[in-house]
Amino acid sequence: MPTNNLVTKTADICDIKDIEEAKEIISKYARKTPLIQSMFLSRNVAQGDVYLKLENMQLTGSFKFRGANNKINHLTDDEKKRGVITASAGNHAQGVALTGKLLGINTTVVMPDEAPQMKRDATRGYGAEVDIHGATFDDAHKWMFERAEKEGKTVVDPFNDKYVIAGQGTIGLEILDEIWDVDTVIVPVGGGGMISGIATALKSFNPSIHVVGVQSENVHGMEASVEAGKITTHHADFTLADGTDVATPGDLTFPIVQNLVDEIVLVSEDEIALAMKDLMQRTKICVEGAGALPTAALESGKIDQKWLKNKKTVALVSGGNVDLQRVSKIIDQFLAPVGTEKGIG
Repeated sequence: MPTNNLVTKTADICDIKDIEEAKEIISKYARKTPLIQSMFLSRNVAQGDVYLKLENMQLTGSFKFRGANNKINHLTDDEKKRGVITASAGNHAQGVALTGKLLGINTTVVMPDEAPQMKRDATRGYGAEVDIHGATFDDAHKWMFERAEKEGKTVVDPFNDKYVIAGQGTIGLEILDEIWDVDTVIVPVGGGGMISGIATALKSFNPSIHVVGVQSENVHGMEASVEAGKITTHHADFTLADGTDVATPGDLTFPIVQNLVDEIVLVSEDEIALAMKDLMQRTKICVEGAGALPTAALESGKIDQKWLKNKKTVALVSGGNVDLQRVSKIIDQFLAPVGTEKGIG
């Protein structure tokens, strides 16, 4: 999959120095999250050592706090004074809102109709203005730019930004701090900010580390773009992985993924639901759909065993902000008698 295509906006390229700087900046605010071995996945699925990077235990319950915090800390005093605006289905929203609260900056978040209620409430709880606009994330993203221009607000893009990418890349440095000889790293993919940063960090240390992206079959703009060789859009239906519900990748993240990510696999909604259930039941981890994508890829056999057997693998649990009603539906689905299963939408 990796190609020789290059990002054309040279000043916006995120490199290892940017990630190391981000690590220093966000260390004042963010948690260094646990990295634990899953005996269930190691023994029953991979036939190797599988570790879970628990970003569901990050501040706001998601890795997104890293990138949002790093970006806002790079703003000028004038940019901060004008207030910041972002678009998000919920996790980046909370990262921006909490950072704004910590630094005394006015924040506005545009969220789509499909954003879970608990993420809307949590974002408001951190002090942000929540503007519900559009049916999908891409609709909200477009309105973010329009409103920023009208009101003079500073945009904090959820993924297509050098400093956001660098903030997410600190996860890669933390993985290497604990498992320097990691073989395979599996990462959820939406707009591509997290996997771009992590892949940059990992490949700067060891280009042979196998980096796998995972998306839903229902929404996989990045995978479709890589297959087409150009940025394209894909959004077929609802996905449990609402944190990665991004139909069109960014023009900064797309070339990085092309260059550094070795493969992207797609999983079904049933496979995501099963992974959520197993992470809760077998590893006692509260996880949202996006955070379960790497486990879904492992359990479904979508990743070639040669990258897993007798290897050291890290699977990202990117967030734990899941609506309890959704958890209830998933539990009902797996406890229901055969032939009476309920939908999980």
